[in-house]
Amino acid sequence: MFKTGFDNEKYLKMQSEQIEKRIAEFGDKLYLEMGGKLFDDFHASRVLPGFKPDSKIKMLLHLKDKLEIVVAISALDIVKNKIRSDYNISYDLDVLRLIDAFRTIGLYVGSVVITQFSGQTAAANFKKKLESLGIKVFIHYPIEGYPANVELIVSDEGYGKNDYIQTTRPLVIVTAPGPGSGKMATCLSQLYHEHKRGINAGYAKFETFPIWNLPLDHPVNLAYEAATADLNDVNMIDPYHLQAYGKTTVNYNRDIEVFPVLNAMFNKILGESPYKSPTDMGVNMAGFCICDDEVTREASKKEIIRRYFHTMCDAQSGIIDKEAVYKLELILKQAGVSVDDRKVVKAANDRAEKTCAPATAIELEDGRIVTGKTTKLLGASAAALLNALKVLAGIEKEIKLISPEVIEPIQKLKTENFGNNNPRLHTDETLIALSISATVSEYAKKALDMLPRLKGTEVHSSVILSQIDSSVFRKLGTNLTCEPVYQSKKLYHG
Repeated sequence: MFKTGFDNEKYLKMQSEQIEKRIAEFGDKLYLEMGGKLFDDFHASRVLPGFKPDSKIKMLLHLKDKLEIVVAISALDIVKNKIRSDYNISYDLDVLRLIDAFRTIGLYVGSVVITQFSGQTAAANFKKKLESLGIKVFIHYPIEGYPANVELIVSDEGYGKNDYIQTTRPLVIVTAPGPGSGKMATCLSQLYHEHKRGINAGYAKFETFPIWNLPLDHPVNLAYEAATADLNDVNMIDPYHLQAYGKTTVNYNRDIEVFPVLNAMFNKILGESPYKSPTDMGVNMAGFCICDDEVTREASKKEIIRRYFHTMCDAQSGIIDKEAVYKLELILKQAGVSVDDRKVVKAANDRAEKTCAPATAIELEDGRIVTGKTTKLLGASAAALLNALKVLAGIEKEIKLISPEVIEPIQKLKTENFGNNNPRLHTDETLIALSISATVSEYAKKALDMLPRLKGTEVHSSVILSQIDSSVFRKLGTNLTCEPVYQSKKLYHG
């Protein structure tokens, strides 16, 4: 049964009010750097049960008449063709996706800024593409010695060389496809230009995690460290806040390390710094909206275990360094949990050992665990999916939801026409076959109607799943983990 640990309505109200308050403190304009995901923040919804994945967007909609959005992307990421792993698209394509998503819900996107631009051909071509689509594009350049060389940075040869981004509304949200895109530098560059024009502008930061008014070792904050292990983010006590106010708050290492430099920039741009600590810069109200601490603790511990498996699989795939795995092992100990606490792990591995083939286990909302094995017709994840739908629909195990007569032509198409070596159906192919069967089979229809009830269930595979199968489980809203091993010894795993 789903338990709520977070008051989402309270959060929307408090967060909107806090941002409006910060705008008023500066006068004319506030540049708000927004980290993390604005859309589909499933990490937050997992560790703060009750938090809606689109909460940040709903909060911005409260302020839609006052805000405009600037999307930042680094020229270096364009050149590297950096990929956003959750959508498996490049950062430049994600800029287009974000603009479409913002416009669809009525939020105004003013422009795109390409940061770290030094004439890269790929970045210049992307600029032309955006402009051909009617999108305003501004350019920001590398600054030698950034961020330490404050004298150069805060001068006409530093921020002064950057394009001045023309904005029209009092709240400017600066967001990006991912970390390292130059959001903070964009905000500070704008402060420099606004100050030269006699405009009272300010800067603030909106990061959901770490939650500054929770303890350093609270599982919610440990889960954030687990989620960002590959970025070397470390939660720390904010020493500047402690010194200024005598209060213990939590921030993360990068903001704490760069704060003296930021402070110097504020002093040089504005005459004095508006902030005494990195915590002061933030506007996050999430910590005030936790209504059941025990629920959030348990949810966060489960997330830490899931992140451990994700990290091991990424390390196995060569995406990240082994150091991240060691960090996750330490976080597991700090949180007082182990992989044995995730019931589907043992269920999947036991079934795989018994059948000598890949297996998948699904823990349903009521705690029942259903498994699926590899067969001639179906992959293990597809079999587990069908078995789970049967259990939810109260359909007897022996009843076939999809007849072999439907599956076999699909297999023939895959192997004989498409040249695939594996004839077994993936999860997406299985669900399409189930949908077709539902037109003639009452059992298939009942099973198909159960799909929404898979949302929030726990899934574990004894092998790393294909991108197709992983994507289907993600779209269904399940919490998938895999053992860090491949099904075969091939070098390419599509």
